[in-house]
Amino acid sequence: MKKATKIALAILAIIIIVIAFVSFTVKGAYTFNDFWTMFFDKIFNWEAFVQAFKPIIGRVPTSFIITLVAMIIGLVLGLFLALIKINKIPVLNQIRLVFVSFIRGTPIYVQLLLTYTGIPLILKAVNLNYGTTYSINDISPMLFVILTFAFNEAAYNSETIRAAIESVDVGQIEAAKSLGMTNSQVFWRVTLPEAATVAVAPLGNSLMGLLKGTSLAFVAGVIEMTAEAKIFGGSNFRIFESYLAVALVYWAINFVFENLIRLLEKKLQITPKKKRKNDLIQTGNPFDHGMSTGGNV
Repeated sequence: MKKATKIALAILAIIIIVIAFVSFTVKGAYTFNDFWTMFFDKIFNWEAFVQAFKPIIGRVPTSFIITLVAMIIGLVLGLFLALIKINKIPVLNQIRLVFVSFIRGTPIYVQLLLTYTGIPLILKAVNLNYGTTYSINDISPMLFVILTFAFNEAAYNSETIRAAIESVDVGQIEAAKSLGMTNSQVFWRVTLPEAATVAVAPLGNSLMGLLKGTSLAFVAGVIEMTAEAKIFGGSNFRIFESYLAVALVYWAINFVFENLIRLLEKKLQITPKKKRKNDLIQTGNPFDHGMSTGGNV
């Protein structure tokens, strides 16, 4: 049984034990059976809970698009920023330092607000200065969200990628250069593949965090899973049931991501081949070869 499954079962068992303990030790106005009948009749609406899954799952593609596009852009920009820091490129390195410090020092919620309110001001300034007629209504809110999350991921991924690149053994790089490879060939064929084995786990965690962070996309007017849960819960006044449903959807998706990342990590991991058992067992007289050689001399 996998570790994640064991953890989920353990949590479920603890919840059941706590509920059973409270039900049998603390006396109330209802018996054990009557309490749960009352709970699902007056407190928790099971039908609303089940019905909430359909509209929420219908918004999964929106969350996926934001997550995957922002992650891809974030990886490319993160690699660019990491190379700037490693090579200490003048001016660009100082700009990178300020950018990363600002992104890591401000909440993603505030960054979304800055993007959502700042881009219209920039367009207005461009229109006034150049006489253009750009309209903010022509820009999809998805663009604001994707750009914000992409820049945020780039700032964090740059440090992960930098550490992974610097962890590559210098001996392998020197060996590749001794074979006549150029610096670019060494980077793409040796350094980057080796760094990927180190970075895949933390970058996978960033991907899962990014998916959960898309719950803030509603700030820019994008309706994703959490926003849909809020809308559905407000329509029937079953807020808790809707949020519980969206929580389980997030959990299920991240559970799949977690296992896929683990499989990818195992696939990229370089492990030495195991020797066969017969190769480790000494057979025959170890001195036969020496004796036969001595006899021939």
